[in-house]
Amino acid sequence: MAEYVQVLRRALEQLWGHGGLRGAMWQLLRVNDLKTGTLVGVDKYGNKYYEDKRYFFGRHRWVVYTTEMHGKNTFWDVDGSMVPPEWHRWLHCMTEDPPTTHPPVARKFIWENHQFNQSGTPGQYVPYSTTRKKIHEWIPPTPANK
Repeated sequence: MAEYVQVLRRALEQLWGHGGLRGAMWQLLRVNDLKTGTLVGVDKYGNKYYEDKRYFFGRHRWVVYTTEMHGKNTFWDVDGSMVPPEWHRWLHCMTEDPPTTHPPVARKFIWENHQFNQSGTPGQYVPYSTTRKKIHEWIPPTPANK
């Protein structure tokens, strides 16, 4: 009987930890996961980082992404490139100390302008090819070209 009470208590913690039934449903739709834990910190972009040692190793740390970053609505478009490097180290267990308690050492070569991953978007850099094509596409003649 005590086990059922613990399961019910944990389920209610999950629901109320995400803002009730509506918040839990949005969280499930957005990232397909519903966890609660202790808030470890918030980065400069608004992402929130949590930890709960009761979960399996590798799943005990997670991020809840912000809904707006760099002026772009990111409610549905969550991406791993939204995590800054100092928090990436903590999320992937490269260090036990989060950046809130042990901030990273400032170095001259570290770039501070964090950007999204641009792969597959119009903003992606595509180099211009200077070599001639081996195969040329056929362009059908039009009345203006005759």
